[in-house]
Parts: sequence; structure tokens; C-alpha cells
Amino acid sequence: MRVGIFDSGIGGVSVLKSLLDAKLFEEIIYYGDTARVPYGTKDKETIIAYSLQALDFFIPFELDLLIIACNTVSAYALEILRQKAPYPVIGVIEAGVLALQNKVSNKDSSILVLATQATTNSQAYPNALKALGYEHIQAIATTLFVPLVEEGIYEGEILEATLKYYFHSITTPPKAIILGCTHYPFISKAISKYFKEKSLLIHSGEAILQQLKSTLSLSPHNKEAKLSFYSSQNNLSLQVQALSLLSQRS
Repeated sequence: MRVGIFDSGIGGVSVLKSLLDAKLFEEIIYYGDTARVPYGTKDKETIIAYSLQALDFFIPFELDLLIIACNTVSAYALEILRQKAPYPVIGVIEAGVLALQNKVSNKDSSILVLATQATTNSQAYPNALKALGYEHIQAIATTLFVPLVEEGIYEGEILEATLKYYFHSITTPPKAIILGCTHYPFISKAISKYFKEKSLLIHSGEAILQQLKSTLSLSPHNKEAKLSFYSSQNNLSLQVQALSLLSQRS
């Protein structure tokens, strides 16, 4: 199968890492809209317009499946992409909610959702979680994490100060934290450390993998997938950063 992965920038590589380790696909085409990242600060109409342009980008590749590795796009443009695409389109929000449901059975558990401003404003995660019976949900727009990851800042004083800025009012570590942006798994160690490693982190890549295995009849194979990177700006930079991140995978 030939699968496409679409993200606003480098964040979708966190999903790509999980897919490569699982060896489910023969070919993977990654597209990052690096010229217009971040999407999380933009309005709904702009997000939809950019998403449809990305769908047009994938036309020559004749995909079998498209994974939207961007929570903001999943919140605002997933349904219209599904209507327009001639193949299945999977978003990360549905996968993330499913993963949390599988791992946290106690509906009284405290859940923290970290996402961009646009994803937070959409209320996509809280609405889906409340529909399943979860009540203690806090959503925080942590948009500054995206440019930090795009700059390759995964640890250090700047990140620690940003964590304190967003989380200083949270006195008790939540039971689970949904990383509601695919950029965030790259700083998951720092987030976990801040909360004294007492919170379960829900990773978008792992969540997508669970959903794919439960909805599609895919079997692992022994070959490494053929991998191609594309971006709307400075493709070499994205490719170098992505390959560096992938080389760190176990």
C-alpha cells in the first residue's frame, strides 16, 4: 500500500516513526506545509483551504490511504477531505480518543489535553471525551510548543520555561495527557518529567497505529518502506531534520 502523511510541518514525523517501526506500508509519502506552519493560529476557512491544497498535492501519487497527522486539520477539515478524496482519510483526533479510551477505563480520571489554539477552540477532544462519559477534562492551548519543535528545541531552559508558563497552575499531575498536536511527542520526555512521570501520555503515532490495526487488515512485512519527503518550502531542511529524528527511533 502507498500511504500519504500530511502535516503543517515536521510534527507528523512522530506519526511516521510509528508507521515505519510497524512496517505496514510499502511506500510512504510525507508532505509538510512548512511555508505556512503553524496551522494552529489560523482561522477555520484558512485551515480548510490549505488542507484542500495539500489534497491536490497528493493527486499524482495515487494513494491508497491518507493520514492527517495534524490535529488542527483533523478538527476542522477532516470531513471535507473525506468527501473529496478517492481513498480513506484518517485523522489523529479520533485515534487519540480511541487510545485514551483503551488505556483509561475510569471515567472519573483527570485528563489534560494539550493542543494548538485552533484545536483547543474547536473543542474536538473535550466533546468526544464527554460523549464517552469522561468529565474531568482540562484543555490548554500550548501553541508555543510548535515553533520550539520546528526549531529543534526538545529540551533545555527555553522549553522548561515554556512548560512552567503553561502548567504552573496545575498542582496535581493528571491521570492522562493527550498530546493533541503531532509536534508534541518530540518533547514528551520534558512534559513527562515536569509532571514527575506520574501521567500517562497518549501519543498520536501510537494512537494512529492502533486505529489502523483495528480498522484495516494490514499485516507487517520485513521490508523497509520506500520513503519520500516533500514540503512547501525548504524541502532539504525538512528532510534533514526528519531523517535525524527517525535515526533516533528504537
